[in-house]
Amino acid sequence: MSAAPRDPADRTPTSNPVLRRALLWSGVLAAVIAVVGGVVGFVVAGTEGLVSALLGTLIAVGFMGITAASILIANRFAGSDLFVGAFFGIVLGGWLLKFILFIVLVVLLRGAPWLDPMVLFIAIVAGVLGSLVVDVLVVAKSRLPYASDTKLPPAPSDD
Repeated sequence: MSAAPRDPADRTPTSNPVLRRALLWSGVLAAVIAVVGGVVGFVVAGTEGLVSALLGTLIAVGFMGITAASILIANRFAGSDLFVGAFFGIVLGGWLLKFILFIVLVVLLRGAPWLDPMVLFIAIVAGVLGSLVVDVLVVAKSRLPYASDTKLPPAPSDD
């Protein structure tokens, strides 16, 4: 099954459906990690383990989602003269937001008696690794041309 040809006036980047699919499957993965991690965390460390697994999953998925969401937001500027600057500014802003959030979370959660640090760590690692696997699978199964979103010059005339 081949994709329909793109309308040349359509300035929406072809990466948008791939990013949306990655966000969708990352959400599904987050639900699975939250349920499995919550049950295992509860069995291993009681209520603290359950809370730690759920919080670790939320942190991992939130951080992974910020990058994809920032790219989707930045792609709204496609076709404008400010696209490159806006794109990199928005994506860099998302990364800076993640860095600041990470520092704030480390300071706030350090030594919290209601968390099990090992369960929290394992949930975060499972979320990050799972999100990377989802991203690889979504991109590998996407059917994007190698040179997408390019505009070729007009054919030379025979004059």
